Amino acid sequence: MRKESILYKKLNSLVQCQTCAHYCLLKENQLGRCGVRINLKGKLYFLLYEKAIAAEIDPIEKKPFYHFLPGSFSFSFATVGCNFRCLNCQNWALSQAPRLKNFSYKEIEAMGFDLKAEEIIKKAKENQCLSIAYTYTEPTIFLEYGLEVMKLAKKEGLKNVWVSNGFQSQEVIALISPYLDAINIDFKFFDEKNYQEVASGHLKPVLNSILEFKKRKIWLELTTLIIPNYFNEKTIKEMANFIKKEVGKETPWHLSGFSASISWQMKGVNDTLPQTLEKFCEIAKKEGLDYVYAGNLLGSKFEHTFCPRCKKIVIERRGYFIKRKDKKGHCPFCGYLLPLILK
Repeated sequence: MRKESILYKKLNSLVQCQTCAHYCLLKENQLGRCGVRINLKGKLYFLLYEKAIAAEIDPIEKKPFYHFLPGSFSFSFATVGCNFRCLNCQNWALSQAPRLKNFSYKEIEAMGFDLKAEEIIKKAKENQCLSIAYTYTEPTIFLEYGLEVMKLAKKEGLKNVWVSNGFQSQEVIALISPYLDAINIDFKFFDEKNYQEVASGHLKPVLNSILEFKKRKIWLELTTLIIPNYFNEKTIKEMANFIKKEVGKETPWHLSGFSASISWQMKGVNDTLPQTLEKFCEIAKKEGLDYVYAGNLLGSKFEHTFCPRCKKIVIERRGYFIKRKDKKGHCPFCGYLLPLILK
């Protein structure tokens, strides 16, 4: 269903979208970079209000969140579309769907199935989920839909968590912050060139979002997909030091393995070697981060949460199976209070 966008400006015959950091200037009948917003007769419309493309019940660790409601489940949903065009995208069939062919805006409007905000809340509660996750594609691009769900979730005592590329506008951050409990931001690269060439985005707005969410005291975790040829020891040190100095050494950083077989358009790049992933995790720890995790690497010691003081395992993980040893967030061995959001 079509719904007028919340954030835009009219500029004569153009409209300027203010939903993400692209700030698209759109002519009549022109779609934004996200593929789901359009200028129709001088008004900006979001085309997929209450039209989901995916809805599942997932472990919160799948997002990934390792310090937010560990061991719980989250009702997860999304629409099609994304404001990035990552060559390495592993969920491209959903994120890039409006751009895969020369679809008309009416065809884009039909992508997905009807799922009202009230139904999402109902399904979450029926399945004992503690949170709603805005995930799979970029939640910024379905702001109007997501915000309606967030407001209802807050009233019903459910937590709201975003899995995001961090490229939302500052206006969006201000709108969602009263309802947002946690966010995991894809910290894709640490240089402008790679952001432009691989993601069709920019670094600075992502850094601004990371710092703004931290300032607003919204629980923050970061994820970086380790794509071979794009990362080395120096890069990992630089990113780790940015996190430590600007965000906080207690911020969980997830380093995930790249899989060439499911990426969208990235050719000639091999899978991430397990030993490379573990080496980079070791480097990040040595640079002073308390919580560094290896994603897509079953059996690694970097699946576990260790106490920074006594170095013992406080939360044991193997994939999405977890065993909590903490005592209401405290290390059972030395009493250290870990940064865990438990309710």
